[in-house]
Amino acid sequence: MLLKREISEEIASSVLDNLELQGLLNDLEFAGLWAESRVRQKKLSKRVIASELRVKGVAQDIIEETINGIDDEDEYQMAFALAERKYRSCSHLDPDVIYRRISGLMARKGFGHNITSRIMRELLAS
Repeated sequence: MLLKREISEEIASSVLDNLELQGLLNDLEFAGLWAESRVRQKKLSKRVIASELRVKGVAQDIIEETINGIDDEDEYQMAFALAERKYRSCSHLDPDVIYRRISGLMARKGFGHNITSRIMRELLAS
């Protein structure tokens, strides 16, 4: 960003180093807070969070460390709760419509087909 504004690389590097030393620039902390926020508020999958962090310019090793901090079972439980809430609102509809609506929701949140089909089996079994 600084280079795009035609600030010399030497000055940009110096400013970034100074901010990092003061604890004001910490990609790992940012990524962790971002991921926590997106899981809590938006119920997004690890895949979507990783993509968002990539777009924000976070290094791949930091993204991997952050994503590995999200427990697979916690992610599944979050996805199940989301699908269950949707299921309750459309359970009176045709089973094909229910599946389409829930799988669409899961896809928009970044959950793959494996999780979606597992959740659908569990919902329809109960």
